[in-house]
Amino acid sequence: MAELTGKLALVTGASRGIGAATALALGAEGAHVVLTARDAKALEAVEEAIHAAGGSATIAPMDLAETDAIARLAAAISGRWPALDVLVHAAAILPQLTPVGDIDQAAFGKALTTNVLATQALIARFDPLLRRSADAVVIGLTSTVATSPRAFWGAYAASKAAQEVLLDCYAQEVRNLAPVRVAIVNPGATRTKMRANAYPGEDPASVKPPEVVAERLVKLVGEQFASPHRETVNPVR
Repeated sequence: MAELTGKLALVTGASRGIGAATALALGAEGAHVVLTARDAKALEAVEEAIHAAGGSATIAPMDLAETDAIARLAAAISGRWPALDVLVHAAAILPQLTPVGDIDQAAFGKALTTNVLATQALIARFDPLLRRSADAVVIGLTSTVATSPRAFWGAYAASKAAQEVLLDCYAQEVRNLAPVRVAIVNPGATRTKMRANAYPGEDPASVKPPEVVAERLVKLVGEQFASPHRETVNPVR
């Protein structure tokens, strides 16, 4: 536990899947991890696991879609810590897979709120804290369909494409002005609940576990990559 000792990390979607695995991995490297998600009980389990491994964490149960939730979180964090060193936005909503003409507007709106509007709000509210870090890293998780659209995936693909644009623009805006670097990472096929919902007939053992992605994300935090950085976490054979 030395690589990230003294660093503060914020992980959204930290109650399960890639978010939870990343929070555990960051904690194992010495970072204090702030965990956010809607499921308080699941967050407590992740927090306990981090503590059991000798790390430190704080939970902040919240719904990213709730008005001013991100603003309140940013105010609470800035009141306790001087800077934010790592921001991992893993939270996402997958709407029902359907033809574009049949997209449910309410479900699409929820996906846009979490996948796009929350991304902008996180950047807006945490930019001051990120700029106070000596070397801040922002990681946004994306999807293959953001750049390679696929039939029936229109709602999700559109939301992730918009998210990528926001992250890329932010990276360019701060590149020469602040010590903040941005990575847009496609985790690829990973054993998550979202994946199971999208591919109900798939054998979970045929795709890599979230821990593989988490390991790569934590390594990426320590690398001096050019921002904006894009990569896909390859499958494990």
